[in-house]
Amino acid sequence: MYKPIEIADKIYSVGCRDWDMRDFHGYSTYEGTTYNSFLVLGKKNILIDTVKEKFGNELLSNISRIIDPEKIDAVISNHAEMDHSGSIPKIMNKIGRDKPIYCSKMGAKNIKANLNKDFNFHVIKHGENITLGDRTFSFLETKMLHWPDSMFTYLADEGILFSSDAFGQHFAGDMFFDDEIGDEIIPHARKYYANILLHFSSRVQSLLKDVAKMNLKINMICPDHGIIWRDNPSKIIEHYDKWSKQEPQKKVVIIFDSMWESTTKMAKQITSGIESEDVNVRLMNTRKWHRSDILTEIIEAGALVVGSPTLNNNIFPVIADVMTYIKGLKPQNKIAAAFGSYGWSGEAVKILNKEFAEMELDIIDDGVRVQYVPDEDDLNKCFDLGVKIAKTLKERL
Repeated sequence: MYKPIEIADKIYSVGCRDWDMRDFHGYSTYEGTTYNSFLVLGKKNILIDTVKEKFGNELLSNISRIIDPEKIDAVISNHAEMDHSGSIPKIMNKIGRDKPIYCSKMGAKNIKANLNKDFNFHVIKHGENITLGDRTFSFLETKMLHWPDSMFTYLADEGILFSSDAFGQHFAGDMFFDDEIGDEIIPHARKYYANILLHFSSRVQSLLKDVAKMNLKINMICPDHGIIWRDNPSKIIEHYDKWSKQEPQKKVVIIFDSMWESTTKMAKQITSGIESEDVNVRLMNTRKWHRSDILTEIIEAGALVVGSPTLNNNIFPVIADVMTYIKGLKPQNKIAAAFGSYGWSGEAVKILNKEFAEMELDIIDDGVRVQYVPDEDDLNKCFDLGVKIAKTLKERL
C-alpha cells in the first residue's frame, strides 16, 4: 500500500503498487508496476480510473484516508482493460451502483463485456466537455492507443492530462514523480512504448498533432502506470514523437540462437564486420535476452539481423517465439538480413526472409547459409555480410 499523495490542489493519486508482477502479456516487468487511480475533490468528487481487481480493497482504503468513498459522485473510466477496470464492481458497490461512469462508447461496451455487469454508463464523445460540480473535464478519444475504448481526460483549470496507458511505464519504485527519479525513468518508458504502443505509432503521430492543434496547457501528465510527469511533461511527449516516427539510427540488432555453436560463430563474425564500419551493434542471444528487451533495442535500430539453425525443417523454436512477438508490434523503416547453419535441409534462412517480407522490412541480402560447422571461407562471408549491412545502413541514414 502507498500513502495517497496530493498532486495538485484537492487532487490525489490513490492507486496501488504491484511489487510482484514480473510479466505483462509476455512483456517482462522486472520492477513490478503501478495501477494509478486519481481522486478529484470539489463540489462533486470524481474518481478517475480504478485498479486491478485484487487491489480493489487497497484502493478503497487509500480513498478512505481522504474521504468516505460513499461521497464519490462519479467515476471516469479512460480504459476498459482489466488492470484499470477490474475493481469497478467493488467501487460501485461501495459508492452506489446508480452513480454514473463516464467513458467512451466502446468503453461502456467493453467494461460490460469484461465484467459481465451493467452500470449507469454515460457515454461521452471526442472533444466533449462536461462540468461536474466546480470542475470541467474534457475528453479526447484515443482509439487503439492501445484498445478501441481508450481515451484521455483533461482537467483544464489545472492543466492536468490523465492519459490512461499512454506515457506510462511498468515501474513500482519508491518515487512518484519525474523530478524525483530523473532520466533513470526514460528506459522504462522506452520499453513500455516498444512493447505496448509501437504497433500504433501512426496513431501516436496523429494524436500528437491533434493535441498540438488544440494548444492544450499541460502542466502535468498522469498515466495509469508508473511515475507522474510534473516537472517537465514535454520531455515524454518529445520522446513519444521520436519513438513513433521510427526513424532509423546507426545501430544494428542481431538476434540469434544456436544448437552446436555454429550459428553463434556466424553471429560473432557478422558483428565484427559491422563494427569494422564504425556502426553500433547489439548481439542478443534469444535464450539470454527476454523478447521484450530485444524489442526495446530494435525500435531504435536501423537494421535487424536474425540467425537461426534449422530444426525439423523450420527455424529454431526460441527464434520463432521472438519473431512472432516482433511481427505483432510491426517495427518499420529497417533493413534486414538472415543467416544460419544447418545439417541437411537448411530452410531457416528462407523462412526468416519470408518473415521479413511479411513485416515489410527491406531485405538487402539473400543471407548466409552454412552446412554444419563454418570454415574460414564461411566466416569470411559472414564478416562481409556484416560489412554490407553496415555500409547499406550508413548510405540510407
